[in-house]
Amino acid sequence: MRLTMYTDFSLRILMYLGAKEQSELSTIQDISDAYHISKNHLMKVSHELGQAGYIEAVRGRGGGIRLAKRPELINIGEVVRRMEDDFHLVECFNPAGNSCPITPVCGLKGVLGRALAAYLQVLSEYTLADLLLNKHDLQAIFHKEVEHNPHGIRYE
Repeated sequence: MRLTMYTDFSLRILMYLGAKEQSELSTIQDISDAYHISKNHLMKVSHELGQAGYIEAVRGRGGGIRLAKRPELINIGEVVRRMEDDFHLVECFNPAGNSCPITPVCGLKGVLGRALAAYLQVLSEYTLADLLLNKHDLQAIFHKEVEHNPHGIRYE
């Protein structure tokens, strides 16, 4: 199982914002600089995170984004389920596009289905707060990355 970049960026945004004080605003540019990833990608992801109620945007001069919920209320499994576009590990997981001839008698679908369920169950056991136990270390790295990348060079 591999998460999409979209979900990866979603979790990174949440971790970045969670490492800040709850009321502190950050900009997409701040996050882009810290991770060396495209501001355009982050804008799309942050928009959906806002629609899902995980973050809130403050408009206007001095605006930015911040968590809309306390980190302990943001479940990682829920975020992954919301942000991933599909969990079709193999063709037969998608009834609309399944042309595999052995589907009616195949044992693999059940095994992979159980594995996917276990994967999502483990993710659901954690909240954003669990990922922020090293909050001060994260803050130091984010600050260092911005200092070492003053020209905003992006790595895509």
